[in-house]
Amino acid sequence: MSSSQKVWFITGVSRGFGHALAQTLLAQGETVIGTTRDIAPSFISEPHFHWLPLDVTDAGGVSATVEKAFAVAGRIDVLVNNAGYGLLGAVEEATDEQIDRLFAVNFHGTRRVIQAALPRLRKQRSGHIINISSIAGIAPNSGSGLYSAAKFAVEGMSQALAQEVAPLGIHVTLVEPGAFRTDFLSAHSLRRSSSDIEDYATTAGAIMAKLDSVAGKQLGDPQKAAEAIVAVARAENPPLHLLLGSDALARTEKMLNAFREDIDTWRAVTLGTDFNA
Repeated sequence: MSSSQKVWFITGVSRGFGHALAQTLLAQGETVIGTTRDIAPSFISEPHFHWLPLDVTDAGGVSATVEKAFAVAGRIDVLVNNAGYGLLGAVEEATDEQIDRLFAVNFHGTRRVIQAALPRLRKQRSGHIINISSIAGIAPNSGSGLYSAAKFAVEGMSQALAQEVAPLGIHVTLVEPGAFRTDFLSAHSLRRSSSDIEDYATTAGAIMAKLDSVAGKQLGDPQKAAEAIVAVARAENPPLHLLLGSDALARTEKMLNAFREDIDTWRAVTLGTDFNA
């Protein structure tokens, strides 16, 4: 392995962004340690690929798997938290069980992997943690409230983490994709809430129907997304936020404009809550 090559640890490489990213890296001769929950990925026979089974909801399993990953090459240069899934439905419609499971995978799974890796990364005084978030973690739509909540948790944790580890030589990047032509809208990666309340038919229900109609027609190219993530990992000063896709950019700009309007409209009220000087 040349000094310019990196060792990547990626969770969830069986499909979607994780699969595309692993394939891109392997084609470039990088070392990839990839996890799936049970089924080995299609590229398991690639010479630079190392497969580790992992359920990110298993705390003990996460710690053991991260240790095995570091043992492969003695280090990890880039850690990509990609494992996760979506949940569609109005906030009122989901059950406690659905919500708990969603957070167990999408937030706590990411947190566990980071916490398990940080002692080694701190010792290295180097590393790059890349957390796959979503445009839903910045600008939610109706029907994605609980999925957005889990991604907001990842966003908040990552932004604080970036400040904590920067003096230790460790970078943190949030990847915030829009709609990409993966199988994210399939039953493999997207669950539906248990109930269907008629009062939400024109809000959450309409969004869900629209998603059904755009499956396979999304603007985003997963191969280009993978290449963008690789470029960020190789950058000397990688960003904290990386939006992917024209739709992600448009939604973020719309959200920021609305946020600014609220700030400006209610500025006097905001400033009026301090103690009098």
